[in-house]
Amino acid sequence: MSHDIKSAHRPPPDQVLVDIAEYALSYRVESELAYETAFYCLMDTLACGFQALKYPACTKLLGPVVPGATMPGGARVPGTSYELDPVQAAFNIGAMVRWLDFNDTWLAAEWGHPSDNLGGILSVADYLSRRNVTLGQKSLTVRDLLTAMIKAHEIQGVTALENSFNRVGLDHVLLVRVASTAVTTAMLSGTREQIINAVSNAWVDGGALRTYRHAPNTGSRKSWAAGDATSRAVRHALMAMAGEMGYPSALTAKTWGFQDVLFDGKALAYPQRFGSYVMENILFKISYPAEFHGQTAVEAAIALHPLVQDRLDHIDRVVIETQESGVRIIDKTGPLANPADRDHCIQYMVAVALLFGRLTAEDYEDSVAADLRIDGLRVRTQVLENTTFTQEYYAPDKRYIGNAVQVFFNDGSSTPRIAIDYPIGHSKRREEGIPVLRKKFEQSVTAHFSPKQAESIKTLFADRARLESLPVQEFVAGLVKN
Repeated sequence: MSHDIKSAHRPPPDQVLVDIAEYALSYRVESELAYETAFYCLMDTLACGFQALKYPACTKLLGPVVPGATMPGGARVPGTSYELDPVQAAFNIGAMVRWLDFNDTWLAAEWGHPSDNLGGILSVADYLSRRNVTLGQKSLTVRDLLTAMIKAHEIQGVTALENSFNRVGLDHVLLVRVASTAVTTAMLSGTREQIINAVSNAWVDGGALRTYRHAPNTGSRKSWAAGDATSRAVRHALMAMAGEMGYPSALTAKTWGFQDVLFDGKALAYPQRFGSYVMENILFKISYPAEFHGQTAVEAAIALHPLVQDRLDHIDRVVIETQESGVRIIDKTGPLANPADRDHCIQYMVAVALLFGRLTAEDYEDSVAADLRIDGLRVRTQVLENTTFTQEYYAPDKRYIGNAVQVFFNDGSSTPRIAIDYPIGHSKRREEGIPVLRKKFEQSVTAHFSPKQAESIKTLFADRARLESLPVQEFVAGLVKN
C-alpha cells in the first residue's frame, strides 16, 4: 500500500520485503529434485566460469579492484589464484559465470540467469568457512551452498513470473541483486530485521538500464552486469550486518518508492509462495552459448545444415518463427559491432548454424564474423512471431521456448520446416540433457586445469553425496588454479 507522503510516521515493512526475508531465513528446502538440480546447476555454472577464463576481455576485469588489494584468507575465485574480499570476489565469479552467455536461464514475464547469484553465494560461503576454521567454529558445507542456490533461484525466479522489468527499460540483474542480498545476509547469520534492511537497500538502488543489451549500444557490460549486481548484494549484506538501517516502504512509498518511480506505479505481483519451484524447473544452456530465446532456432538450423551446405549460393530466404520475446530482444539487423552484439542476434546464430553445423563461443569473435556469407544469410532472413510459440512460452504448465526454421531456394524448393518446442536444457528433456551437461563440465575442466587437477575435480563431482558433505573451504581449495 502507499503511504501519506507528508507523514513522517515510519510504516511497517512492505510485505514483499517480509516475505523474502522470512523465506531466506527460515524456509526448509525438502525437495530432493531441487537439490539434485542444484548440484547440476553448480557443475554447469562453474563450467561456464572456467570457459570464460580463456577470453582476455573477461580476465582483464578480474582480480582485485586495484592492483595489490588482495585479502589472504578471504574468498577465492575458482579457476584462478585470486584471494579477495568477498565483495570483489563476488564480482569476479559473477563476471566469469555470465561472460559467455552460457549459464542457466529462467523465462517468464521477466527473464534472467539465476545462477548469476553464485558469485555472491560462493564468495560469502568461502569467506565464512575460512573465517570459521580460524575461530574454531563449524564450516558451511556444499549442501549449505546448494540450499542457498535454491533460495536465490526461487527469489529471483518467482519475482520474474509476472513482473516485467524489461518493459520499463530495467535490466534483469536487478533481481540478482535482490536475491543475492537476501540469501547472503541470511548466510551471514542476519536477523529477520537485518535481511529486511539489506533487501530494502537492494530495491532502493533501482535498476540498471538495459541500454547495453540492445542495438545500437550492445556491449560487454551485459557480461559483467550480473557480477556487479551480486557483488553489490554482498556489500548490502555486510552493511546490514554492521547495523546499517533499512527503508521499510522502499517499494510502496508514494512518489519516492520503487513502484512509483520505476515500475509505472504498478504493484509487484507474486502469484505463488516461495518454495523450490524455480530450481526444479530451471533451463540449462547446454549445447549453445546463445541468448535463450534462440536456442531451439539454433538446434533446428543445425538439423538443416546437411540439407543446405551444398546449396548455400542458391538460398532465396531463411524464415525463422519465434516467440514475441524473441522478436523483441534478438531480432537484429544491420552491422554487429562485437561478440556481445552477435550473441543476441537470432539471424547471426542461425546463419552460423546453417553454414557450419555448429555454434560455439568462438563463432562470435571477429575472425568468424568476417566470413561474408554470414551477413549474406542475415540479410535474407525473415523473423516472424508465431503466436502459438508466444502462448506456450507464457503457459505455466509448458514454459516452452519454441522456434521454427525453414530455408527456401531460388528454384522454388525448400527444406522441411523444423520446429522445436523446447531445447535440450528444458526440464522436459532432463534425461537427455544431463549427460550433455556433464560433458560440458568435464571438457571445461580438462581445458583449463592441469591433467592431475582436472581428474581430481571430475572425481569430486562424480560422487554427489561426498561433495555435499565437503566443507566449503575444502571444496573451493580444489578449484583454485595450481
